[in-house]
Amino acid sequence: MTQIPRSALLLGLAGVLPFVWGALTLLSPALGGWALDTLGGRFTGPYVQLYYGVVILAFMSGVLWGFATKATGEQATTCYVLSVIPALWAFFMTGIGTKASGISLIVGFLGLLMIDAAFARWGLAPAWWMKLRVLLTTLVVACLAVSVVL
Repeated sequence: MTQIPRSALLLGLAGVLPFVWGALTLLSPALGGWALDTLGGRFTGPYVQLYYGVVILAFMSGVLWGFATKATGEQATTCYVLSVIPALWAFFMTGIGTKASGISLIVGFLGLLMIDAAFARWGLAPAWWMKLRVLLTTLVVACLAVSVVL
């Protein structure tokens, strides 16, 4: 089965919404102002993206850890090491200003995609995994790029 399961696709796309929201509040001054007044700064512009991006990279480390349980021997060790990299990246490479943190998250998500590809190539991820991950990574990186550029 190479088609993305509907529930995984819908939940994955729902997980992109905070990144989209952050970009929209930057692109629309009216929406950004409303969000700032109503929700506060943490849920506006790059801040919602940065907080949420750290959470998602940590979450994805957990997903990769689950895939690593299917490996054995030296490959298992490699997979466990690779699985913690996204969370460690998010921890050490953010909190250094909004633009620099945004760039770090972009690099983190692109690096995560490379790790996803390795796990898929090793047969540890579902056959549809890379279709979903490429789609979601593209959307997330595009939204983060709005915050880095503006």
